[in-house]
Amino acid sequence: MAGRRKRRVVIDSGAARPPVRPTGRGPAGPGGGGKGRDESKPNGPVVVQSGVSVKDLSSALGIPAAQIIKIMLVLGEMMTITQSLSDDAVQLVAVEVEREVVIRHASDEDDEEEFFEDDPDDLAPRPPVVTIMGHVDHGKTTLLDAIREAKVAAGEAGGITQHIGAYQAEAHGRKITFLDTPGHEAFTALRARGAKATDIAVLVVAADDGVMPQTKESIAHARAAGVPIVVAVNKIDLPGANPDRVRTELAVEGLQPEEWGGTIQFANVSAKQKLNLDELLEKILLVADAELELTANPKADAFGPVIESRLEVGRGPVVTMLVQRGTIRVGDAVLAGDAWGRVRALYDYTGEKVKQAGPGDPVEILGFDRVPPAGEMCRVVENDRVARQQAQHRGERLRREQLASRRKGGVTLETLFAQMQGGAIQDLNLIVKADVAGSVEAVVSEIAKIQHSEVRVQVIHQAVGGITESDVMLASASSAIIVGFNVRPNAEAKTLADREGVDIRTYRVIYQLKDDIEQALIGMLSAVQTEEILGEVEVRALFKVSRLGTIAGCYVTSGLVKRNSKVRVFREGAVIQDSAIDQLKRFKEDAREVQTGFECGILLHNFNDLREGDVLEVYEVREVERTTLDELVVKDDKKGKAAKAAEPDAAAE
Repeated sequence: MAGRRKRRVVIDSGAARPPVRPTGRGPAGPGGGGKGRDESKPNGPVVVQSGVSVKDLSSALGIPAAQIIKIMLVLGEMMTITQSLSDDAVQLVAVEVEREVVIRHASDEDDEEEFFEDDPDDLAPRPPVVTIMGHVDHGKTTLLDAIREAKVAAGEAGGITQHIGAYQAEAHGRKITFLDTPGHEAFTALRARGAKATDIAVLVVAADDGVMPQTKESIAHARAAGVPIVVAVNKIDLPGANPDRVRTELAVEGLQPEEWGGTIQFANVSAKQKLNLDELLEKILLVADAELELTANPKADAFGPVIESRLEVGRGPVVTMLVQRGTIRVGDAVLAGDAWGRVRALYDYTGEKVKQAGPGDPVEILGFDRVPPAGEMCRVVENDRVARQQAQHRGERLRREQLASRRKGGVTLETLFAQMQGGAIQDLNLIVKADVAGSVEAVVSEIAKIQHSEVRVQVIHQAVGGITESDVMLASASSAIIVGFNVRPNAEAKTLADREGVDIRTYRVIYQLKDDIEQALIGMLSAVQTEEILGEVEVRALFKVSRLGTIAGCYVTSGLVKRNSKVRVFREGAVIQDSAIDQLKRFKEDAREVQTGFECGILLHNFNDLREGDVLEVYEVREVERTTLDELVVKDDKKGKAAKAAEPDAAAE
């Protein structure tokens, strides 16, 4: 024991810290003369994915995760190392550590165009892809029906196309692929997607109606996509048709007809009478040959956008793909966003089963594991394993982004109750289900337009397919309303909704859906009070009564005075007191009201410092009820009837 050497223990407070990376600027160890974080700071911004976790952000920035947690704690949010950060939180951390951070979203990657290098010998002609665009009820779908001799408009609610369809027609021995895009303003995103997937835009304008707002919107989408425009002046068979007026209005928009010295092809057609359809198809092929080189490599792996997707009973997810490059075959492994699968069956636009589809062909695909969102790029990959891995990676990214955004703006029943008690913004939670992905997107987009300073609409879940028990349970837990567009709840979901008290609304036309949501928001608006001036009174004499106080002898100069009304006391033009009328007398008798030109006696509540010459402004505070999100009506509690507010008050509001 005596000969044993004593062990020396050195306690280093920095031993547990991560080692400082050498930067080449000087020694990184003790005495190196540099600060660890600043010396190791790389040049250029740091790129992170949206929904990044605390751990991954610390690794990207090269700082301890505890430092990020401390920053968030100072900002009032407790985080763990595995939690996802919202975009705002990432930017706040970046400011604190004096670094530049670029946040990449999954949608940013979708917008990036993909370029392929093909051998010129492998390129072959492909059919032009044409988008039918224009204002609602100008005859787009009817024109397409006439071209392909099939009836689609009869199956649409109110004759309004609410899905995207892809079809083919033959003209002069050549195929033309048509995309039918909806004309209602709620489907702006669908029209924009249609323009991006197309080669030529056919702008349909009614000869009896002329250029309308959505006509201009369609022109803007086509120009943004950089595609040539062919104008079809429809309904020339109607008595009020004036094709020359349409040409003049479009010339103002920059679409100069070729016969007037411009470059835009015009065709006068009648979809119902099937007049001049060959002329329209001929001009489409003329533009395709003159302005476009429509070739693609049919030997490559198939690639193209998802035009539409839906969930069908007995068939599962059904995806409509427009093949832009390559050839898709039965048995191929396919990937679209976070959905993947193996092609079990292919169907052309007529519903016939096919074994393969080439460039320019629209085709329905069976075999996906879930419904991919419309607009995703669908592609054929090497095998199922690659497809599954990439889909899982994409799904994980989307879930992180959704989790981060939900943490930022989410609400529970407890916080909702606290907000309502505190007079803060109230939330109307919605679960949106629809028959196809395009309709889901359109409904959510239309709901997002409904905004108010006091109430807010939040779509907490959106999906394709019928309303199920899981949707009802989610609605029950989050105090939400389920909105179904062209879908209905099954029997089990309906029974559960009745038991849980969940409201399920189903619609076929988007106008009704928007109106009902606005009415629900109006019902959530808090009561608003407004003042109505009743009259003015001049104080002309004062009488002091020991047991009551000072009674003012007054003359009603305008309006009237009511008992128990509120009063503002003006002296030399300034308000000196806000009180109420305790007693109102006419001579020695109590009076309910006194009109203009009469004298009266007034006793104010807890205010006796009146002087002769004071002016009393008599007013009432009334309850205000909303009829729309921006209009107010005054509600008379005694009669229980709503009457319009007085013009001055309405103007003031």
